[in-house]
Order: sequence, then C-alpha cells, then structure tokens
Amino acid sequence: MDTPDPPGPRRLRLLHLEDSEPDHELMLAQLRRGGIEPSAVRVDTEADFLRALQQPWDAVISDYNLPGFSGLVALDLLKAQGSELPFILVSGEIGEDTAVEAMRNGATDYLLKNNLARLAPALLRAVEAGQMRRERARTNLELDASKQRLHELAQHLQTSIEMERTAIAREIHDDVGGSLTAVKFDLAWVIRHSDSAEVRARAASALETVISALESSQRIMHNLRPAILEQGLVAALQWMAARFERRSGIACVLRLPQELPPLPPGVPLVAYRTAQEALTNVSKHAQASRVEIDLSLAGGVLSLEVADNGRGLSQEDLAKARSFGIRGLHERARTVEGWVDLSSSGAGTTLILSIPLQEEVARPGAVPDLSGLGRHDEDPTGWGEH
Repeated sequence: MDTPDPPGPRRLRLLHLEDSEPDHELMLAQLRRGGIEPSAVRVDTEADFLRALQQPWDAVISDYNLPGFSGLVALDLLKAQGSELPFILVSGEIGEDTAVEAMRNGATDYLLKNNLARLAPALLRAVEAGQMRRERARTNLELDASKQRLHELAQHLQTSIEMERTAIAREIHDDVGGSLTAVKFDLAWVIRHSDSAEVRARAASALETVISALESSQRIMHNLRPAILEQGLVAALQWMAARFERRSGIACVLRLPQELPPLPPGVPLVAYRTAQEALTNVSKHAQASRVEIDLSLAGGVLSLEVADNGRGLSQEDLAKARSFGIRGLHERARTVEGWVDLSSSGAGTTLILSIPLQEEVARPGAVPDLSGLGRHDEDPTGWGEH
C-alpha cells in the first residue's frame, strides 16, 4: 500500500518590519526550518510600511523598536486601516508590560528573538485563525444578505396578498353582489305581483336564500378588504370586536383612545390584520372566555395589545418549525418598521404589536394612504338594503 507524500511547505506572503538584514535572514531561515516557504518583503520606515500595506499579505511580523518607528505604531496604523492581518511582534527587548499592551491593542502574538523556534507554529496558528475569522465574517455577510432577501420576499408576498384580496373583494362586490341584489329585486317583484300562493311561497324561500348569500358575500368581502378602515383604526377595531363577540360568544373588552392622529400609509391595515389574526387564533385555539384589546399611542410608538385568558401556548408551540401564522405576524409588522412580541403562560396569551411613528404623523392635515382598500362608493353594507 502506497503511503501519501508528505505535505509540502506552506507558502506565505509576509511583510517584515525590521531594520536589521541579518535578523531578517535569520527569521526566514527559522520559518523554512518550521515548514514554511516565505515570500517576504522587509521594510524599516513608516512610509515604506504604509506603501507595502497596499499589497496582499498573509501576516505582518514586526520588530518592536526601529529608528524613528516602532512596532506598536505600526500596529496602530494597521488597525486604523481596518485590516485583520495577523500581527506578530518580535523583539529582543520587549517587556511583559509592553507585550500585554500590544496584545490588548490587537497584536496576534509576541516572541523574543532568542526564542525564534516558536515563530513558525505561532505564525501558522495566526494565519489559520485569521482565515477562520474572514470566513466567518464572509459567512455572516452571506447569511445577513440571505435573511434580507427572505424578508423582502415575505414583505412582497404580504403586499401581493393584500392586493389580491382587494381585487377579489371588488369582483365579489361588483359581480356577485350586484347580481344577487338584482335577483333579490326580481324575487321581491314576483312576491308582490304573483296571484299564486305557491309561487309567492317559493319566491319568498328563494329570497331568503338570496339574502343569506348577500350576507355571506358581505362577510367575505369585509374579511378580504376591510373597508371599515376608511372610518379610522379605532372604528375598525370597535366593529371587529363587536362582530367577534357576537359570533364567538367570547367577551371582548376594548380600551381605545378617543381619537388618533392620521397614521402613516400601511399602519392601520397592519394593525387591523394583526388584531384580526389574533382574534382568529383565540376563537380557534385559546379556549378563552375573555379577550382584551388595548390600543395606545405614547412616546411616538403605536401599540396594539391583544390578551386572552385561555390555555396559553407552550414554548414548543412558539418554536414550531411550521408556525407560519406567527412568522407572518412578524413579517407583516416589518413592512411598517414594527415588531411583534408574543408571550404566553398558563393564564393566557398576550400579543403586542409596536410600530414607531415618524414625528410628522401627528401633524394636522396628514392623510393616511388607504389606496387599495376600496372606493368610498363601494360599501358592501348596502348590498341588501336597496
């Protein structure tokens, strides 16, 4: 069985700050003896050192004391450029206090010239550690960029969903709602003008079905496009809470400000959808008998809190890999630079949406952008009243 060839010498590009040519040659010999094939350049002035830093290097090896220059000054210059190059201080006269100061200022290691046998292993460790730091930094940058792309995609999806909901709601209003209303009028006309009791009974039954379909269309349209938001976030939350209490039988307590200043575009819809999602979860999973909704504006931050007295959520529930509802709340909040805090105990669950508002929000005359929520003449509450 053939044995693998031993690895060749490690090739490194080194910048050597040293005023003594013999000491420079001695360093090169020690490195070759330690399994390193150096490609080194010696400089001994500050100007040459700064020029040399423009080239790529694997490490810097520096004497401590040079005429008109020093290793600590060179280290400061290196750090001032934001460089992460390994910096090894080598001297025949360095004291312990000076060595500690150099390490505190960012030096990778320090050696005495009478112990150069340590130079090769110390240099290899420093280079490998620097490579690991750079790789970790590169990986972190790629991870941050990937996270940012995912956030942008999630926000784009949230926006696309709202636009699609608006389009579907308008079609329901214009096509389905209009057709059902026309059928309702026709059936009412039949009931008024028919001489047959049987026909009137069948028409009345059909009219009830049409009215039920109109109510269902109205409910679906409101879920898709909350036109009530045109009357303000406070009014929308009041309507939502009353409807939730009536349909679920769960007591809903509201604490709302008397009035709010005009809010930035998108904020009312995010707050409304967050409350809607929270109440949906309460009715489906919480087994609660009471829900409290608090809306407040303090310190330039709009806060919406939804708390129930249900069974609560475990840490396992909160950490589930497929908890897309919770993730959706976080991503929706990010579209308006807000955030969501979710906490739970055996006594219930609390969700808090926080949205920092710009100072101009409180300016009188600012008009929130509610485009996409529907036109003022498209109130579905009127479908069954003509």
